[in-house]
Amino acid sequence: MTAQILIIEDEDAIARVLQLELEHEGYTVGRAADGKEGVRLALCEHWDLVLLDVMLPGLDGIEVLRRIRQEHETLPVIMLTARGTTPDVVGGFEQGANDYVTKPFVIEELLARIRNLIALTSRPKVAGETVKAADLTVDLKARKVTRGGTPIELTPKEFELLQYLIQHKNHVLSREQIISDVWGYNFVGDTNIVDVYIRYLRQKIDKGYKPKLIRTARGVGYELSESEP
Repeated sequence: MTAQILIIEDEDAIARVLQLELEHEGYTVGRAADGKEGVRLALCEHWDLVLLDVMLPGLDGIEVLRRIRQEHETLPVIMLTARGTTPDVVGGFEQGANDYVTKPFVIEELLARIRNLIALTSRPKVAGETVKAADLTVDLKARKVTRGGTPIELTPKEFELLQYLIQHKNHVLSREQIISDVWGYNFVGDTNIVDVYIRYLRQKIDKGYKPKLIRTARGVGYELSESEP
């Protein structure tokens, strides 16, 4: 079945080039030129992926993403923006973006990210698969997290990071490894974003609990371990 991609982009020249390239790759493409129309199309039709510009008339891209996430928690979204600083990246990921591409971008790189993300999100999940560390439980299929029986709400990127850490528990992971495997091998951005997201996770899964599960390996990276330090 042909994957369907929605482009929400107000610059007609960019949107047209994206549409032509995606259709050449065999995708079915829809377009919206402002935030309100983007939300409407995203919520009333089926899409396999959304390309979402940050700077939009009507509603900006972050607000569009927030509204999409209220209805579609797992719909893959790649943010497109002329801005590329860590706060802007974090703002998109905090609202549930799966990936982030800074303009001007190389179309081959964007196409590779689209292929990888669609393949990743369409991969069948193992029914009932759960991973545990101490009293922390991560349900990989339902994407639910509890600690000590208390549900913990995570953004999509926080969940992906936690999933990666817990599936490699008791192993020290470098920031570069985490960037490569959680954000993508060709992620364009500062590795400080790993530190930012580790801080978010600690606030949610470690604060108020013992033992503290996420450990810092000074000068290297991080480790999720259930043993007492």
